[in-house]
Amino acid sequence: MNHTSSPKILGLTLARGGSKSVERKNILPIHGLPLIAYTIREARRSRYITRYLVSTDDPEIQEVAIRHGAEAPFLRPAHLSTDAASSVSAMQHAVAWAEADEGVTYDYVIELMCTNPMKTVEDIDGALEKLIATGADSVIGVHHLEDHHPIRIKKIVEDHIVDFCLPETPETRRQDLKPDAYIRSGALYALRRDHLMVEGRRYGSANSRPWILSPEKGINIDSRVDFAIAQILLAKPSQD
Repeated sequence: MNHTSSPKILGLTLARGGSKSVERKNILPIHGLPLIAYTIREARRSRYITRYLVSTDDPEIQEVAIRHGAEAPFLRPAHLSTDAASSVSAMQHAVAWAEADEGVTYDYVIELMCTNPMKTVEDIDGALEKLIATGADSVIGVHHLEDHHPIRIKKIVEDHIVDFCLPETPETRRQDLKPDAYIRSGALYALRRDHLMVEGRRYGSANSRPWILSPEKGINIDSRVDFAIAQILLAKPSQD
């Protein structure tokens, strides 16, 4: 990690202990490493991140993060670690802590979600380069939707299948689905410091830009099925 780079960039991973979808998922072992370790490893390889912190309310996650090379110098307050607490509030707490600790103001913040183990340092540094070069408010990891294109999304109204937002004809083929549709991958959120700390936003402004990931890099572990898919993907030689 380059500690002398300018501008100053704070890397953050939020990893609370109260996951409901997959219990203790942030530190579940996957191919010999706890899930969070994949994100820590790539963050530590970054050429641009000035300091990287893991924010957790859980002493065991804190210990695992430190063992794998991250800083985890505080335990997040309980009121910022509930199901109802926002990621923005947890990030703001971590940024405020780091700035008070160092007596500096950061220029940019990048959140690296530990539930996405497929992102690489090339994604991290590429998103940061794009954020700085474009002057965007944020650069967000997204991946392309194919079979889950909005045209194919339906709702049930009085026991009838109805188009959710866009009409689909019987002749619509997957390769003809337009316009191209993308979904936030949950891999990374790179943003201007003031976009987070002053405007209270993580993404979504008119000046948010995409960092396009392959669909397999977009895996975000929120269920046992996601976890099984990630195990298969991480077993590929290209991910070793």
